[in-house]
Amino acid sequence: MPTSRWVLAGLQILSVVVTAPAFAVPENVPAIIEGFVAKQFPGAASRFRVLNAAPWQTLDEIIVDVNAVVTKTAGETPVQHRYLLLIVAGQLAGAHSIPLDA
Repeated sequence: MPTSRWVLAGLQILSVVVTAPAFAVPENVPAIIEGFVAKQFPGAASRFRVLNAAPWQTLDEIIVDVNAVVTKTAGETPVQHRYLLLIVAGQLAGAHSIPLDA
């Protein structure tokens, strides 16, 4: 029976880990990201962004990994860009362009 207790305990821990959210994003972060992408590509015909992850977060700081897909003029092939953004106290504090395969 000791083995079954270990299995049961392991399953309970696994269920907590699996159901926990990967990261939580404060409410204003999507607006900050959209503002950044709009400023980077002001004349773009179309653009959208994808939040990949928030690999580091404290109470007032968050780093987000963002892909921005931009079409500069209608009919042009979309180009993908990737950035790490540092958001501190609800404000964009820094941005860094990184390789797409990083």
